[in-house]
Amino acid sequence: MATVKATRNFNATDDAEVLYKAMKGLGTDEEAILQLLAARSNAQRQDIKVAFKTLFGKDLVDRLKGELGGKFETLVVGLLTPPLAYDVSLLRNAIKGAGTDEKVLVEILASRTPEQVKEIVAAYRKEYDDDLEEDISGDTSGHFKRLLVILLQANRPTGIQRETIESDAEVLFKAGEEKFGTDEQTFITILGNRSAEHLRKVFDAYMKLAGYEMEESIKRETSGGLEDLLLAVVKCARSVPAYFAETLYYAMKGAGTDDNTLIRVMVTRSEVDLMNIRTEFRKLFACSLFSMIKGDTGGDYRKALLLLCGGDDE
Repeated sequence: MATVKATRNFNATDDAEVLYKAMKGLGTDEEAILQLLAARSNAQRQDIKVAFKTLFGKDLVDRLKGELGGKFETLVVGLLTPPLAYDVSLLRNAIKGAGTDEKVLVEILASRTPEQVKEIVAAYRKEYDDDLEEDISGDTSGHFKRLLVILLQANRPTGIQRETIESDAEVLFKAGEEKFGTDEQTFITILGNRSAEHLRKVFDAYMKLAGYEMEESIKRETSGGLEDLLLAVVKCARSVPAYFAETLYYAMKGAGTDDNTLIRVMVTRSEVDLMNIRTEFRKLFACSLFSMIKGDTGGDYRKALLLLCGGDDE
């Protein structure tokens, strides 16, 4: 369930005028900007961008970039970007920036549906005239790279293959626990090529066989980027909202905040499952998502994030 929904009686022209007034003259009315944008769906924000240019001959995103700054600006620009274009630009920046941002590659490729991954690959080629698989392959290595490539094929079957549940669990068990040195290839082939429903059954069978959860095995048997990616695939197979609840928690826990992750998740999930993420967050941790954001951020940035969050669960 989404926390951000389309507003009724929507008028893109009226909204464009509100935003124009908020940026006119001395100073910027950030409050007006964030109140309006958080109360519109992404599709409505696209209409507002068109209306703004039609009325004023200026690009809304460029105008906002000129008026705002820092994390608040990054968040607002994210909200004004169509979801597919946003994923594509996140991946591009993760690959082409200084060093590879493995966290972004892991999060997007583990959590998006096969259909979404196919759309991302096509849109990436259209936008940059580059092959996403080639770009990722050139920037990563080893089994980490191989599993990313498997996920990019987006060929996971749907449903549960009853006849292979037990054998999948046994093969995974033998590949890790019974073997001296882990057979990573087996892990990535099975975890990368089964549906979420099927994997949940395999994890249950694995638990019976091994006496502990799949995640514990992965933590013991692998490390680095591969470990992060395998864990993300397993967690997303169990529950995508729980995976994101955990991602948000660790982005804010301890000293300093990983604002890029916080912004990325709040923007990408607000119209998908942020309500479910809030519920999972409350189950997993001693506080609500709302209260953690409130305690960890400040200013207009905080106000905007709390509006996207949509309410407290204390």
